[in-house]
Amino acid sequence: MTATAVKSDVRRRWAGENSENTTRNLVLLGVLAALIAIGAITRPQLYSDSTWVWNNVLSILQLASVIGVVTVGMTFVIIGGGIDLSVGAIVALAGVWATTVATQSFGAGGMIFTAVAVGLGVGLVNGLLIAYGKLVPFIATLAMLVAARGLAAQISGKQTQISESAVINGIASTKILGIPLLVYILAVVAAAGWVLLNRTTFGRRTVAVGGNAEAARLAGIDIKRHTMLLYGLSGLCCGLAAIMLTSQATSAQAAMANLYELDAIAAAIIGGTLLSGGRGTIVGSLLGVIIFATITNLFAINGLSTEAQNMVKGGIIIAAVLVQQFRFDAVTRLLGRIRN
Repeated sequence: MTATAVKSDVRRRWAGENSENTTRNLVLLGVLAALIAIGAITRPQLYSDSTWVWNNVLSILQLASVIGVVTVGMTFVIIGGGIDLSVGAIVALAGVWATTVATQSFGAGGMIFTAVAVGLGVGLVNGLLIAYGKLVPFIATLAMLVAARGLAAQISGKQTQISESAVINGIASTKILGIPLLVYILAVVAAAGWVLLNRTTFGRRTVAVGGNAEAARLAGIDIKRHTMLLYGLSGLCCGLAAIMLTSQATSAQAAMANLYELDAIAAAIIGGTLLSGGRGTIVGSLLGVIIFATITNLFAINGLSTEAQNMVKGGIIIAAVLVQQFRFDAVTRLLGRIRN
């Protein structure tokens, strides 16, 4: 194959990123349809009831809402070339801080402000350590995971803190046109994330930083400041998710949002976000979240264990990473042939 032919093949297979994203999303929709079909086959008596089916769909979307908000922030971080292992701990810390007696005395507004401020603040600390302290993201956020969980346990005295705010507690139970308010919140956050990633300079810079940090620096992008802002955005999403999760449980504790970091990373990966950075979509990540929520629901209605569910999730993550790796190797070989 000539160099011209190889170049043409590269353009045909990889240059059409929008077409590729569409294809990937269609595949994810196919996976979602397959999961629904499995549910209909294994529990036909449930799926024959249209009312139950609609309520089950709403249940899946509500289950996906909190982790979906966290995943939006995680997607930005991974596209920017980083990773955040502390998101679950940040959610717990923000939730515990927002439900202290002192904070609740300021009402629902004070609780929401506190949760968002704590999430944003901790996220910015992560960003400072990584961008200006030059710590590896894995190490910095792993340390924050431990520290934030510890601080949450210290603040709460290792006790469950009850939310006394009717407004906060009512978020999870409120429905608009029959759809839970939590689902609307996820939709708004996802839409805002899509616009930010695809229609703003911030989004283009995120892709540039994750794709080639040195080239982005030479192009005039402040890599350190942008990296810090990415982790701040992730923390902001965690603060909002803390309020949503607190509303669902009407309480908060240091152990809440356990393993959310793994679920968010997994959803972003199967949604097409490259672990090496530089590429990803909000729509793909959102579909990844819904797929995992559907798997959880499918296992629940069939009475299967959480352990089996986690094994299936692990297999999906491995498969997604292998696909990414094979594609990366294919592109590397093609570019190598071009140079030769």
